[in-house]
Amino acid sequence: MNNRGFCGSYRPDDVRFLLKRLSQQPFIDVANKEFLIQSGARHYSEMLSPESLPSPRYLQVFKDALAANRQQMAGDCLRLAALIAARRSGPITLVSLVRAGTPVGVILKHLLQCVLGREVAHYSVSIIRDRGIDAVALQHILQQGHRPESIVFIDGWTGKGVISRVLEQAVNAFNLQHRVAIDTGLYVLSDLAGTAACAASAEDYLIPSSILNATVSGLVSRSVLNDSIGPDDFHGCVYYDEFESQDQSQLFSDGLVADATRLAAQQGVPTALPIDRVKMARVSTDFLQATQERYSVEDLNLIKPGIGEATRVLLRRVPRLLILRDPAVADVAHLKLLAIEKNVPLIVDAGLPYQAVSLIGSVLDG
Repeated sequence: MNNRGFCGSYRPDDVRFLLKRLSQQPFIDVANKEFLIQSGARHYSEMLSPESLPSPRYLQVFKDALAANRQQMAGDCLRLAALIAARRSGPITLVSLVRAGTPVGVILKHLLQCVLGREVAHYSVSIIRDRGIDAVALQHILQQGHRPESIVFIDGWTGKGVISRVLEQAVNAFNLQHRVAIDTGLYVLSDLAGTAACAASAEDYLIPSSILNATVSGLVSRSVLNDSIGPDDFHGCVYYDEFESQDQSQLFSDGLVADATRLAAQQGVPTALPIDRVKMARVSTDFLQATQERYSVEDLNLIKPGIGEATRVLLRRVPRLLILRDPAVADVAHLKLLAIEKNVPLIVDAGLPYQAVSLIGSVLDG
C-alpha cells in the first residue's frame, strides 16, 4: 500500500497528494478513449491520454489570462478563505479534489495560515464520477489525527454540479460506514450550478489555472482507477517529471497568495456576497434541457457548460462544438485558439447564460 502520498512539484508544506504514483501507465489516444467511454466498454477513470506541453502561443494566452484575471481570482480566494474560517473552529483540514481543486487548495492553505492565522493541513485526493471519492485516502486523513469536522472539500468551480452530487453521496456513505460526520459540502471559487455548499462567486470567469493541465497542478495527471490500483491503495496518477522545466505550479500559487495577501493588507478581507443557489440551479437545469433539444444530445455528460469545463473538453476529449456568448471577450481567447488548432466548429449564441459551452462529439453515431 502506498500510504504516504507525495507533494508533486509543490513544496512539502503546500500539499500532500494522496495518490499512488504509477510508473508505467499505458496511454491511449483521445479518439480511442472517447469510443471506449461512450460505448461503455471502459470507464473514463481507467484510461489516460498522453499530455503534451502547451505550445508557445498557448502558453502566452495563459500568461495573458493570468495578467488579466489574477486580481479577481485572488479576491475570490480571499473570500473563500474567510468563509471557510468562519465555518470551522479549530484546525482546518483542506481536502482538494484532483486536479482543478489542487491549485486553489494550495492558495487557500497559505491564506488561512498567513492572513487569517489558522492552523491548516492540505491534502489532495481523487474523486471520480460514478465511482465516488477515494475512501482509502479519507481514512488516511483521519488516521493522521485530523478531526472529521475539520475537513473542507475544495474544488475550482462547478459546471453542471455532478461532482458536488457525487461528493455528497460518497461522503454520506463513508460517514455511515465509519460512524463519523464529515461535512459533504463542496467549497469552490465559482458555482455555476448552484450545487456547492459555499462559493466566492457565481460568475463564469476565466480562472487562470483552468487553462493548463499538469503544469499548473503539481505535474500530476488526472486520477486513475483501474486494475493497477489495489483495494488498499490510493487512486493512481502519473507524475510528469519530463515537464519540470516548464512547470508553472509553484509560480502560479505563490503569485496568487502574494496578490491576495496584498489585497487583504490594503483593503481588508472582502465580504462574500450571498449567491442565489436556487436561481443558479434553475438556470443550469433550463439550459441543459434546452441544449439537449436544440443540439439533439441524448447524454447530458456530453454537455460541458462554463469556461473551465469547456477548456477541459478542448484539451482532452473529442469536441463536437464550441459555443461562445461573445467571442470578443478576452476570457475565451484560449478557447478560440484551441478550436482553431483542433478544427472545432465555433458558433456564437448571445443568449448563452455562460461565457462558453463545449459539446463532446458522439462517437457512436452512425
